[in-house]
Amino acid sequence: MTLQDLFTTIEARKTADPETSWTAQLLAKGPEKCAEKFGEEAIEAIIEATRGDKARLTAEAADVLYHLLVMLAASDVRLEDVLAELQRRQGQSGLSEKAARTP
Repeated sequence: MTLQDLFTTIEARKTADPETSWTAQLLAKGPEKCAEKFGEEAIEAIIEATRGDKARLTAEAADVLYHLLVMLAASDVRLEDVLAELQRRQGQSGLSEKAARTP
């Protein structure tokens, strides 16, 4: 499965019955709840990274990616736009890119 495949499935769940789909339940709660859930999963991944348990970190990383995509879908941000932004940054020093951001 690619991230695009997963994002396409998540987008399709926008019209699914929340009684039959976890993704539809999350999306029905709106962008704020989706962002909250993403934050929770990110923290869990951080904890597992510090513990050194690769299997648990792998599982939590999958949760983070899934919830990031749900948050994007809930906010009507297309994965293609995020990938285009990454493409724009390719070949640019991370230090230069960061310095060019406006505070």
